[in-house]
Amino acid sequence: MPIIFHITKHESWETAKSEGSYRAEMFPIDGFIHCSTRDQVIQVADQRFREQTGLVLLCIDTAKVAAEIRYENSEGGAQLFPHIYGAINNDAVVEVADFEPTESGYFTLPSSLPGD
Repeated sequence: MPIIFHITKHESWETAKSEGSYRAEMFPIDGFIHCSTRDQVIQVADQRFREQTGLVLLCIDTAKVAAEIRYENSEGGAQLFPHIYGAINNDAVVEVADFEPTESGYFTLPSSLPGD
């Protein structure tokens, strides 16, 4: 089961649990949900979420996602990121891990994630 990851606010995930699916705040603008592979998570977190608290890391089983997933780089770089073109059905989220920065404001991966 290939796992991809999405960083979001704890409150956003709580809302998704009651609604049955998750849609990122920027979905109406971007048209997709930004995700990362395991090797990309820390880079993305440190660039876009540095020093932010109250975050969770959604661990998403790609085989269970109902929407289309495309690996692409919307910013013109060479590195391809998984983008989900639709809502994430909650049953595709196999684990949710608290994702808080260290005292320096940077992130480390939780000690145990699916696929380890």
